[in-house]
Amino acid sequence: MLVVLSRDQIREAALQSKDAKGLTWPQVGKEIGRSPVYAAMLVYGYGQANEVEAQGLTRLLALPEQAKKILMQAPHRMPSQPWPPTDPFIYRFYEAIMLYGPVFKDVAHEIFGDGIMSAIDMSVDIQKVEDAGVARMAITLNGKWLTYKKF
Repeated sequence: MLVVLSRDQIREAALQSKDAKGLTWPQVGKEIGRSPVYAAMLVYGYGQANEVEAQGLTRLLALPEQAKKILMQAPHRMPSQPWPPTDPFIYRFYEAIMLYGPVFKDVAHEIFGDGIMSAIDMSVDIQKVEDAGVARMAITLNGKWLTYKKF
């Protein structure tokens, strides 16, 4: 009898395997030729893997062969956390946008004009930066600027 796996089951199995094997996200990303953030996005089910990426994840994380097909399906991009977020790390992102969002918008519109930053045509990078011996996190959201069409 064929057991149909869900994306949630694949995510849990992949995360358990990553942990059991002592892998890092940079190692997972390297295996599939992608960044650590993109690799994590695929594992969490927020992206659609191509065949090479799905095969690499399935092999590296010892997932059932059925996982490959599911990793290659277009995802339903729904948050896996509650609203409002309860995890302090995730909540801080919301807090930063709530506090600085109007400022980001005003400065961006002054530089680019009326528009928005794409979250589809975007890359994300997370770096550890040392500042006088204190670890700091630098996040880069590099998104295409989309201007509003005039008609």
